Amino acid sequence: MSNNTPLSSLLETLPQRGELRWIGIRPASGECMQEPTVAQLDENSGLKGDRYCGKSGKRHVTLIQFEHLATISSLLHIEAVNPAQLRRNLAVSAINLLALKNKQFSIGNTRLEYTGLCHPCSQMEKTFGTGGYNAVRGHGGITARVIVGGEIHVGDAVVALTDKN
Repeated sequence: MSNNTPLSSLLETLPQRGELRWIGIRPASGECMQEPTVAQLDENSGLKGDRYCGKSGKRHVTLIQFEHLATISSLLHIEAVNPAQLRRNLAVSAINLLALKNKQFSIGNTRLEYTGLCHPCSQMEKTFGTGGYNAVRGHGGITARVIVGGEIHVGDAVVALTDKN
């Protein structure tokens, strides 16, 4: 079957530029998220200072769709959800994270690769109460591997990469 089908062409077309809106680092299990405006990504270990740093190449960093925070808060019938409550590392707006499947993307001068979905865990029940897990289902974000490390900053562009860039 040819890869020139209309669907494959649509899946490869992602001209939107996103923005890194928030950074979260959890130094150890059970500790509060630190919310710096600058962080370091390392291609061998992931997000410097995070408790998962160096543990899994497929989960160097976790990302959540910033726009989904409003959806989750609506489903929970609460005023707002802070990205720190979801325990993800990066909150990104204006680009569909699911459209990054099978792609590499840049955040500032770094390069990452989509590695999978980031499903919620039972901690969401503790954080939000009964129904917290199901409110986050389908909105948990993605995991990524760092291909080219460097410094990232809140406000950096998030861009899907092609063979041309």
